[in-house]
Amino acid sequence: MNDAAATTRKYPPGKHPSLPPPGLAVGPLLWIKENLFGSVTNTVLTALSIWLLWVTIPPLLHWGIIDAAFTGESRKDCQAQASGACWAFIQNRFELFVYGFYPKAERWRVNMAALLLAVALLPVLWEKTPYRSKLLVFSCAYPFVAGWLLIGGLGLKPVGTDRFGGFLLTMVIGVTGISFSLPIGVLLALGRQSRLPVLRVVSVSFIEFIRGVPLITLLFVASAMLSYFLPPGTNFNLLLRVLIMVTLFASGYMAEVVRGGLQAIPKGQYEAAQSMGLGYWKQMRLVVLPQALKISIPGIVNTFIALYKDTTLVIIIGLLDPLGIGRSSLADSKWQGLSSEVYIFVAIFFFISCFGMSRYALYLERKLDTGHKR
Repeated sequence: MNDAAATTRKYPPGKHPSLPPPGLAVGPLLWIKENLFGSVTNTVLTALSIWLLWVTIPPLLHWGIIDAAFTGESRKDCQAQASGACWAFIQNRFELFVYGFYPKAERWRVNMAALLLAVALLPVLWEKTPYRSKLLVFSCAYPFVAGWLLIGGLGLKPVGTDRFGGFLLTMVIGVTGISFSLPIGVLLALGRQSRLPVLRVVSVSFIEFIRGVPLITLLFVASAMLSYFLPPGTNFNLLLRVLIMVTLFASGYMAEVVRGGLQAIPKGQYEAAQSMGLGYWKQMRLVVLPQALKISIPGIVNTFIALYKDTTLVIIIGLLDPLGIGRSSLADSKWQGLSSEVYIFVAIFFFISCFGMSRYALYLERKLDTGHKR
């Protein structure tokens, strides 16, 4: 029986069938009405947005896909095929973008490190992972396993860190900084709130120094000036210096994010933990820090994303990240003038990585929200 017949037929009291709501009261049409055309301002902004998308997207599609060239050995080959983007350049240098100057015969080690990274992240990000407790032990050991795979030794051919480049270099710096900055930042935040004067002064001094100095300055210190403070003949690996500086820099900002979470915890939580006879570290580990870190998730992820994007600054001190690889490749006369393709390619890589982190943070917030019904 259709809806019209149901509305005209007479039913006994209480026997009338339930009818679906009007089309504009639920579903996509309601969302469109409320969010896009709910007021005069929204209607004008929607119209302007549609016009802007109409003006920009078709030309971009023509330049980047429809009129683009995907094969060729030089820019001239691309121009002979099409009038749009020359993605043949990215295809030609793709392995260089991914592995940098890592020896071809040893690139299986980079692939293995990437595969093991996924295994290490799985129990950290997904609590329903089978054998999670055992895999978390591997997650803690992963930085050292990856270091052994990438650098070599103990049965593997040594590879100098000066051969690192491209996305490999970005991932090494980003993963290392993210992995170590959070625990160090938590300790600094606790130290800043400590009742021990010396510990508090040291923590505050470190945090304020880091927040007052640009990262690029610290990288210059790591690359050029640090050797003046070391004994003569000391060889301190440049990448290791960068990893230390990036981690310490992110730790200073992470400490302030965590401190904000600690300050949001009601005093009654501390008193309740003390009344149960818990010591300081058990109070922090079991009661205070879980709540503080949950509150701090947006700030923590924001710091992670900022750190990840800041890895591009290493180009200033001579390390070739994806942007450095692109710029050096464009010095080849065969590919000159294709900077737009390089920047778009690198931007897409960073967007996918950072968008993935932000979406996982939203999922984690919803999952830990005690007021959210799942």
